[in-house]
Amino acid sequence: MNLFNRFMKDESGVGVVEVILILVVLIGLVVIFRDQLTTLMNGIFERIIEDSNAV
Repeated sequence: MNLFNRFMKDESGVGVVEVILILVVLIGLVVIFRDQLTTLMNGIFERIIEDSNAV
C-alpha cells in the first residue's frame, strides 16, 4: 500500500506529458491552417525580396 501511495504522489512525469500535449496541439493547428500559413509566409518572403531589391 505504501508503494501505491508513493506512486500516486509522484509527479515527475507530469511536465513531459504537458509538453507533449502542447506539441500535439501546435502540430494540429499547423495541419489545420497549413494553406493559410503557406500563403502568409509566401507573402512575407515576397515582400522581403522586393524590399531587398530596392536597397
